[in-house]
Amino acid sequence: MRRRPRQDLFAGLTVAVVALPLALGFGVSSGLGAASGLATAVVAGALAALLGGSDLQVSGASGAMTVMLMPIIDAHGAGGVLTVGVLAGLLLLGLALTGAGRYMALVPAPVVTGFTVGIACVIALQQLPQALGVAAGDSHKVAVVAGHAVADFLARPQWGAVLVTVSVAAIVLVAARVRPSLPIALPAVAVATVVAELAGMSLARIGDLPAGLPAPSLGFLELGALPTLIAPAIAVAALASLESLLSASVADGLAGGRRHDPDRELFGQGVANLVTPMFGGMPGTGAIVRTAVNVRSGARSRLAALTHALILGAIIYTAAGLVGKIPLAALAGVLLATSVRMVEIDAIRNMARSTKRDAVVLVLTAVATLVLDTVLAVILGLVVAGALALRSLARHARLDAEPLRHDLQPHHTEDEHALLAEHIVTYRLAGPLFFAAAHRFLVELSEVTDVSVVVLRMSRVTTIDASGALVLGDAIERLERRGIRVFVSGIPDRYLQRLEALGVIARLDREGQVFATTDEAIAAARDRLHTTGVVPRLAG
Repeated sequence: MRRRPRQDLFAGLTVAVVALPLALGFGVSSGLGAASGLATAVVAGALAALLGGSDLQVSGASGAMTVMLMPIIDAHGAGGVLTVGVLAGLLLLGLALTGAGRYMALVPAPVVTGFTVGIACVIALQQLPQALGVAAGDSHKVAVVAGHAVADFLARPQWGAVLVTVSVAAIVLVAARVRPSLPIALPAVAVATVVAELAGMSLARIGDLPAGLPAPSLGFLELGALPTLIAPAIAVAALASLESLLSASVADGLAGGRRHDPDRELFGQGVANLVTPMFGGMPGTGAIVRTAVNVRSGARSRLAALTHALILGAIIYTAAGLVGKIPLAALAGVLLATSVRMVEIDAIRNMARSTKRDAVVLVLTAVATLVLDTVLAVILGLVVAGALALRSLARHARLDAEPLRHDLQPHHTEDEHALLAEHIVTYRLAGPLFFAAAHRFLVELSEVTDVSVVVLRMSRVTTIDASGALVLGDAIERLERRGIRVFVSGIPDRYLQRLEALGVIARLDREGQVFATTDEAIAAARDRLHTTGVVPRLAG
């Protein structure tokens, strides 16, 4: 932190300017209030900065987390949300201690992109009541709330709120395009607040905020509701881990050459989520937008993120009255602009063009995030992505018939070679032999007819699981029951023990039908045909 403190202090100030309206807006959108969003930015921001696995990560309230908390607060109230935060913190600590951080990198990019698009749509729909100057509905279904907001607005138009929202959103979006490094959101909100005050606009405001953080307390814990809060806590922990590690990876990419520690990052987020609810804050995560601003502002160490948290803490203690005068419509404009900036059109277009599989997963995850629960959307995206990937992988498993090569029998006549070719067929197994491809393999191999010997060449098999091995054994048994002798060659050493353990080739090995090379297998097959008289020995 002492290497370049000036750069870090400036970056922290810049991030604080960006984070203030976002923290207020996400707090309001979650239902816990603006003070909760600020408490999350201060407490979670400071703890994650000190204890997390990324030097450049900035943590706080996020749009995705806000979306997830809405149904929880509807069902259990503020105490339920804060209890879920503590439980999620414990779960994150457990994930960190078990080394689960490295597995988060396995989430496919189309799932992450689709989830981001869906969350952006949800955040935008959430802002309609404030943007239109009407009361928000009771439903946690954002589409229903947005529909009611539009109907109420059409019945009693509030053009002042619309003007403030559109103006703030337009200023933020234009500034982001012209000067991406310029933190314009807070100045835009400040100007909108002053104009609304001077014009005497009748707009909903944030309201009174406590002048400081509340004393830490565990009085909010809903111990009686713990059984029903376990599932939401798992969902919150899953989202916090996924979003935080994704944000840390973004920071690494922007900084060039940095490497975060995923398990330590989960530990830092776990401590942050364990402590933040004690100060009235909501569950937090690493925030991609604020982290990107931090890196682009010249941050070099954890001092920048810590500075951002301390500045926001100072604002809570010194300017709570001024913050309370901010119109909700101005915050809605900031969040609408944020939702637009979350959607990277070029990345979506490129991913949709890459393969149909990626496009399907992206669209499905985005729609599910908008219509269903956020965690269910991610799970659905992972399941579909996995199923499509297995289907694609299974298509790479091949069973190709190959001609009997002349160079394996150089001392034989053309007539004898022709006779051998009538009775010996060689098949090359290539690619993965696993459960998704096993049935097709069994069908293809079982259709072999009118030969005496089948030679299976396995040197190019890339993987074999238990299902693939058992299907291989079943296919061999079917062939031999029809009187077709099977010889196997080139089994990779790493799969030989597995096949032996499952009893697939034990009998073949005992009877001398397993060989290291194809030449040896075909030579043994030729000798067997000569010995049994199926192919007579012809003079050379």
